[in-house]
Amino acid sequence: MPKQILTSDKAPKPVGPYSQAVKAGNFIFLAGQVALNPATGKFEETDVRGQTRRILENAKGLLETYGYSLSDVVKATVYLTRPEHFQEMNEVYREYFRDGPPARTTVVISLPMKDALVEIDLIAYVEK
Repeated sequence: MPKQILTSDKAPKPVGPYSQAVKAGNFIFLAGQVALNPATGKFEETDVRGQTRRILENAKGLLETYGYSLSDVVKATVYLTRPEHFQEMNEVYREYFRDGPPARTTVVISLPMKDALVEIDLIAYVEK
């Protein structure tokens, strides 16, 4: 099955040897995103709510570049640096996935970028 590398200026440029997203068959795998502003490449949000919003806006922009949307997302993995951030992240996450939210796993880990409080990766299923 051929794969297609997806890129968008609506999402941050990769900071390592990975793609923003890869489409394989009917699936789109979005790389784990932290809250970098795509225009500046910097963290601008300092709380978990703002960072969650930035991440999901970036993912939304990347998907929309190719005619897809967050409603196509079937799986999400959320990585938090602190368990006490769960409720705040969840409040913002719920704004983006109101009806029929994707399956989700949430884990608490240490993230390599010191200003990152949350990272999210997504898998979308598309029939187009």
